[in-house]
Amino acid sequence: MAANGKNLVAMEGGKTELDGSAKGPRARAPPGSIVNDQVIGAGEPAPMGLCGYVLMFFSYILVVLTFPISLCFFIKVVQEYERAVIFRLGQLVPGGAKGPGIFFSLPCTDTYRKVDLRTVSFDVPPQEILSKDSVTVAVDAVVYYRVQNATISVTNVENAQRSTRLLAATTLRNVLGTKTLGEILTERENISHQMQTALDDATDAWGVKVERVEVKDVRLPVQLQRAMAAEAEATREARAKVIAAEGEKNASRALKEASEVISESPAALQLRYLQTLNAISAEKNSTIIFPLPVDLLRGILTPAYGPSGAVHMNVGQNPGSQAGTPPGV
Repeated sequence: MAANGKNLVAMEGGKTELDGSAKGPRARAPPGSIVNDQVIGAGEPAPMGLCGYVLMFFSYILVVLTFPISLCFFIKVVQEYERAVIFRLGQLVPGGAKGPGIFFSLPCTDTYRKVDLRTVSFDVPPQEILSKDSVTVAVDAVVYYRVQNATISVTNVENAQRSTRLLAATTLRNVLGTKTLGEILTERENISHQMQTALDDATDAWGVKVERVEVKDVRLPVQLQRAMAAEAEATREARAKVIAAEGEKNASRALKEASEVISESPAALQLRYLQTLNAISAEKNSTIIFPLPVDLLRGILTPAYGPSGAVHMNVGQNPGSQAGTPPGV
């Protein structure tokens, strides 16, 4: 491409710009090239005119007459992370952005703008958003971007940084407006990816590359926080009651099985008595407990009470007297 004298399309940070192989002050990219489609006015003919040539001639004469003092004025330096976009008599100088290093700027005719190519981060102000399920939340985010094409960022937009900030706030509102509250709280990565894709597509014509978007904080109203806390507490209490009921159910089954095993052997019940006494004596030594079988009480109460629990009355006994009282008392 360099051999046929045409303009080269150079890569700068992943996007295209005009290369410095074009000769002449009015050299432009060929019609239909990538740069012509991105830079405003890149494919239009821009004749300099007689006045322009005269001004350039006097600029060169001034540089020669004031040499070497003029070196301090028309030699400029840009850092490794910067690029300089030069305009000569209001027209974009062929070759795209200059730098890093030294470049020449003619006095009285050339103006230039330095563009920083480093990654810039900024906070999106908290946005009051109405979610899809009609819940008002305040959401803020952080955006990381960098200028990918210095020429396009200067010629196609007045202020690329300010435009990116405003677009980020608008995109945040648009994306979160289509989500419910549950999706906003649980799908932050998906929301960040959608915002990054939308911003990158929109800022591509400005020479800006959006590298990362992160949703930083989601603030809920105080009343909603209290309602969600009460709901979570009620859910935990219900779960605790279910677990306690399951434990009681399992314990009752175990007791039933234990009673069936003990009923098969009367000696097992006596061993259980002794184990209980041993446990009580280890904790409370001042308490003395004597187990009394229920069968003994049943044998004592049987003469006074019948099998059904009714009181036996002797013949000639006063119905109002107590059981076991001698007649005539």
